[in-house]
Amino acid sequence: MASKKIDLDILVEHARQAAQNSYSPYSGFRVGAALELTSGEVVTGTNVENVSYGLTLCAERAALASAVSQFGPRIRIAAVAIANLNSAPSTPCGACRQVLAEFILPEALVTFPMENGRHTLPFAELLPLAFSMKTKED
Repeated sequence: MASKKIDLDILVEHARQAAQNSYSPYSGFRVGAALELTSGEVVTGTNVENVSYGLTLCAERAALASAVSQFGPRIRIAAVAIANLNSAPSTPCGACRQVLAEFILPEALVTFPMENGRHTLPFAELLPLAFSMKTKED
């Protein structure tokens, strides 16, 4: 993990700022995600809807694509924050959990809004049985 202690409140604020840029004309559900990399860099993303809902890009995957684009495929995620501007529960969806699993540390903290406030837990608890495969790079 990063050498400094991760400030989840600041990471959530980055996610809230990203949610301001959401393109969500169909659902109105404005979500932002912020990833803190083990290098200390913070990368954000927001949801981008499409009239064909299946083509919608979630905030978490948008942030991950940006992180890989900026810093390369060897990045590792130390923490994730999700925020939405709708005051609604917003856990990462199953697809986002699996995509994050390729790059996240098992002990990385994930924080997201729930009915009774913000919920935080280690990623391994959020997706305990992630698909995995050895690659030629392993």
